Amino acid sequence: MDVAELLAREEIRDVLLRYCRGVDRGDLDLLRSAYHPDGTDDHGIFSGNAHEFAEWILDRPGRGDLVTQHHLTNVSIEVDGDEARAETYFVAVHRRPGPPVSVGQFGGRYVDRLTCRDGQWRIAERTVVHDWSLGEIVGPEWGGLDSFARGGQAPDDPGHRLLA
Repeated sequence: MDVAELLAREEIRDVLLRYCRGVDRGDLDLLRSAYHPDGTDDHGIFSGNAHEFAEWILDRPGRGDLVTQHHLTNVSIEVDGDEARAETYFVAVHRRPGPPVSVGQFGGRYVDRLTCRDGQWRIAERTVVHDWSLGEIVGPEWGGLDSFARGGQAPDDPGHRLLA
């Protein structure tokens, strides 16, 4: 593996993380930056232009009250010049405030074709594969949490403000 491939692989990992951060923080520009403007996303319940998907997913009813965390695990990347293929395992956790409060988990894989255009790696085609999921009604949160900073949507989230 040469230095150019190592750099490409790291830039692709950054694309994958930008997607997660963009969707979790509700940051439309960041979410769109993971995809080429003509990129596509097949998310099961939405299949089409990826920039339109970004708008659609962030405009869903109740989105402002939803807390999500997308965790990436195993990442397999194959680079071939300005094209790459990646399979990335993920677990997405969604907390809905209720009542009743519920937590949903979705385990799957992002199957991506990425391209580098004008020096920028982005997703050209994404298919989301569903491997498992579960939903649970949960009790109250732990006590003593009032002193912690609370996560939220952009621009109010502490991490988003720091890295914006």
